[in-house]
Amino acid sequence: MGAAIPHPTRTAHQPRSIPRARGNGAHLVSTPVYPSAERRLGASEHLAEPGAPTRRESDSLGTVEVPADAYWGVHTMRALENFPISKRPISVYPELIVALASVKQAAARANRELGVLTQQKAAWIDEACQRVIDGELHDQFVVGVIQGGAGTSTNMNANEVITNLALEIGGYAKGRYDVLHPIDDVNRSQSTNDTYPTAVKLAMAFSLRTMLSELDLLRISFGRKGREFNDVLKVGRTQLQDAVPMTLGQEFHSFATTLGEDVDRLRETIKLLSEVNLGATAIGTGITAEPGYTAAAVAHLSAITGMRLESAPDLIEATSDTGVFMTFSSALKRSAIKLSKICNDLRLLSSGPQAGFGEINLPPKQAGSSIMPGKVNPVIPEAVSQVAYAVAGADVTVMMAAESGQLQLNAFEPVIAHSLLQSITWMRQACWTLRVNCVDGITANTERLQAMVASSVGVITALIPFIGYAAAATLAKEALASGRPVADLVVESGLMTREDVTAQLSPSKLSGVRPITMAIPVIDMQGEPSE
Repeated sequence: MGAAIPHPTRTAHQPRSIPRARGNGAHLVSTPVYPSAERRLGASEHLAEPGAPTRRESDSLGTVEVPADAYWGVHTMRALENFPISKRPISVYPELIVALASVKQAAARANRELGVLTQQKAAWIDEACQRVIDGELHDQFVVGVIQGGAGTSTNMNANEVITNLALEIGGYAKGRYDVLHPIDDVNRSQSTNDTYPTAVKLAMAFSLRTMLSELDLLRISFGRKGREFNDVLKVGRTQLQDAVPMTLGQEFHSFATTLGEDVDRLRETIKLLSEVNLGATAIGTGITAEPGYTAAAVAHLSAITGMRLESAPDLIEATSDTGVFMTFSSALKRSAIKLSKICNDLRLLSSGPQAGFGEINLPPKQAGSSIMPGKVNPVIPEAVSQVAYAVAGADVTVMMAAESGQLQLNAFEPVIAHSLLQSITWMRQACWTLRVNCVDGITANTERLQAMVASSVGVITALIPFIGYAAAATLAKEALASGRPVADLVVESGLMTREDVTAQLSPSKLSGVRPITMAIPVIDMQGEPSE
């Protein structure tokens, strides 16, 4: 977690470390740089310490002092002052930083190819982007995940970091924007409105791949338990009432199957994320971009990321529409809710251990009470369900933000990006802890399960084809009242012989493993179906 995404077109250049005294200068200071406490609220932890060197940077609003060792600049400083909200920088999502650098690298290559960026500038930018892709300077992406401006602050932060790193590569001091400029050069042929949503889609695709790996490992873990519990007979339940028998293996096999369906559904969304609006610039008309830029930039970005990206057929529509995020969010919520349902089943099946179902044992992971000795709670499934609730809430956030976009741009994409990237991250970690700290260590209470099946009235359902529903209902009622085994009552009634009853109530018959129709497959140790 937190590692850079492997880069398929890694150059021969080996990244070199950059000497920095204090990284991004993230220290609280007692002496303010600005007189207004309100303006320092979000920027104070990034301001230079008293007496520390600074550099002056200017924008259309004026001049500010930036820590001399910071790779970000004036636009990032404005965002730090304006959005002291989440206290979570965009760097908490390393995939987003890698995606931003990938977009900037593709743009530089396209601009060089079209002759609107010199070979030297393009080379500096390209190398700087590669080093960010490889994991350098992620701590310099400091703007908050929640911000106004449709992601402008994030784009500016990326422009400034890449520019100052490129300047350093070229042998120049940070802030020498007369040599290489964050907007004129690094942001050439671009707008936040096409680079940011493109980067967000890439980041989601990168993150989703790692999440799907964990989800699939969890599927395999449930499948292995299905095989382990293949011959353990138990009572099935509908509406929390006793139903007909099944095996514990079938129950865990069904968990594996439903997770496999989600892996497939989520994998399908990667195709939706592969349509980008790069080259649309401000509103989709491509203003300021050279003819041919869109095709060149998308081609380079495909090569850089290893994804088969496509340019949206209608760039104006693609710039204003966020439907893909709603579709993705819905699929993610579906998976989260189904996973929570499985966790609730695990909690029920393991409840007790004396006064509950007590059919399975979850691995004990921590003391369950500060007052009741020996109590152990199902903390892992509980945590995973809470992740599912958060994912469901994030889906509502995405829906509201998508609806609130106006005319040619949705200004609320930052909260969409944060909500979805957080959901993917939490789901990935939830799948890991559920597999490692819970499912892999589950055991069955076989004696209790056998006793419950032996005393279950539901087994008489298997005899209906031989004795009829009315007789079965009468004998079931008698069995409940007397507490006697169903098999004995059926034999005593003369409706079936002991041999026939025994044959029909065998575990393989009761569970449907050897029914008239096709057998239910069992997942093998590698997680693949086998007979």
